Amino acid sequence: MDPFDSTETQGYGKTEKGAENIASRLPWARFSSWLECVCVVTFDLELGQAIELVYPHDVKLTEKEKTSICYLSFPDSYSGCLGDTQFSFRVRQSVGQKASWFRDDDAYNRDAPGTLQREPAHYYGYVYFRQVKDGSVKRGYFQKSLVLVSRLPYVNLFQSLLKLVAPEYFEKLEPCLEAVCNEIDQWPSPVPGQTLNLPIMGVVMQVRIPSKHDKPGGSPLKQSLKENLLPAPMVLPTVHELDLFKCFQSVLIHIQMLWELMLLGEPVVVMAPSPTVSSETVLALVSSISPLRYCCDHRPYFTIHDSEFKEYTSRTQAPPNVILGVTNPFFIKTFQHWPHIVRLGDLKMSGDLPKQVKVKKLAKLKTLDTKPGVYTAYKTFLHKDKALIKRLLKGIQRKRPSEAQSAILRRHLLELTQSFIIPLERYLASLMPLQKSVTPWKTPPQIRPFSQEEFMGTLDHAGPQLTSVLKGDWICIHLYQCLYRRFFRSPNFDGWYRQRHREMTQKLECLHLEVICEADLLDWIKDKSEVEIVDLVLKLREKLTKAKRQQLPVKEDVLEKLECYIQMVIGSLPEDLQAVLRRH
Repeated sequence: MDPFDSTETQGYGKTEKGAENIASRLPWARFSSWLECVCVVTFDLELGQAIELVYPHDVKLTEKEKTSICYLSFPDSYSGCLGDTQFSFRVRQSVGQKASWFRDDDAYNRDAPGTLQREPAHYYGYVYFRQVKDGSVKRGYFQKSLVLVSRLPYVNLFQSLLKLVAPEYFEKLEPCLEAVCNEIDQWPSPVPGQTLNLPIMGVVMQVRIPSKHDKPGGSPLKQSLKENLLPAPMVLPTVHELDLFKCFQSVLIHIQMLWELMLLGEPVVVMAPSPTVSSETVLALVSSISPLRYCCDHRPYFTIHDSEFKEYTSRTQAPPNVILGVTNPFFIKTFQHWPHIVRLGDLKMSGDLPKQVKVKKLAKLKTLDTKPGVYTAYKTFLHKDKALIKRLLKGIQRKRPSEAQSAILRRHLLELTQSFIIPLERYLASLMPLQKSVTPWKTPPQIRPFSQEEFMGTLDHAGPQLTSVLKGDWICIHLYQCLYRRFFRSPNFDGWYRQRHREMTQKLECLHLEVICEADLLDWIKDKSEVEIVDLVLKLREKLTKAKRQQLPVKEDVLEKLECYIQMVIGSLPEDLQAVLRRH
């Protein structure tokens, strides 16, 4: 077997330092680390919805992307949105379209939580739509949207930014937008773990970029005491978290079911009275299984004009693993064959409490005036946590702030997910080769393959029952009826396993590099031929290049030591070979 032989995996691109250097040299590079572009969408009597402006001007969107952004930036006519409305959408990037040219994605993604990594193939659109009566316009209404297009799922940050920028833009138009974009181009790039001050229009927004090393469920950002900023910053407690309690207040008693549907990547349609409710509910559902990444497609706001409309509404195949947020009543008929439909109405109160929608049979989903409810035949594996529901309802009666209610709900969902994932993590750790089996002269040993049956055998003594307050059918003997078995068939398991396997492989690579640096290479080459020594140099160089390119989590002094060893080994060869190796 070849010493140091290893399988090549996808590289990472530039280092963080390299990315920062690029940011200081290229125009719009810092802007590009936050946003792809800013679009203004207006209503043209002849063309309908049309893009009036894209900034920066040299951003290249395909016609398909422009059309999608146009239709998704306006509420449909059924929503009746007068005044100012904010919502979000997510759209597929055109095939063959290049990713963002500012390639700090890999440095960012390496340290960001899985749920907040940059999207490689989708754009998020954050919309501020204004519709007001205007006699000077033929149609009688001023209708325009300001849209921030980004690969980052920072819904709270970008919607807060729009609240500051959009009203000013609608008054002052393009010069205001140009000034705002130039200010964003001065912002530091988002670096996980850092607290940043982001000046915009005379206000400083202070945010902390979450890191994968953060403790799950940790306290939100508090203003730094070390800095005495004038004006005092507008502190955003989070860049991405929504008000979960507000989003779920009419379905609180079904939170267990909704969590399971998200965990399993089931096809779900959310029918809401407005794009705001639709997008917030979909994003809240996706976040409910955090820190597990939701690996299926999700569309916070979806219309009949969407390029995936035919694909997602086809009756010739099973509904795809996707969650769609819609507002058009036409979709009730279109999605009759889908297994799970959450129909939300305007919030109604029953005394002091939000009225809870009921679970209903799918057969009742027939007419355009379908009543609010969760239309599904799904039976949960786990029992409801009645104590949680009582605690939240008591909080409403006692006028507990929504932020506190959301914190209780978020903690409950986090514990549910962690209880489910910890046995998987524990089993996965057992597949890792022992450290003592990693030696300098052999290829690192392989990670053992994941065996579903072997894992299921561990649940009796190391299952979720050890960490969860819930009881239920965690370990079901019937095939396809166990929550874990269903999870194994979902895209969420596939995504989780691929990511964890990649991390474990990188850890093995790091261990191998450290073991090589501790070995006596000069002693090893004493009785080796020139061909074997040259082969060793090439293998060492390959490992060094791979470690830098993939930005492996290995100490810098290990890489420096390896570089030094390579030079020492080259120095032991005849001068003609030395010259050849140093030239290449």
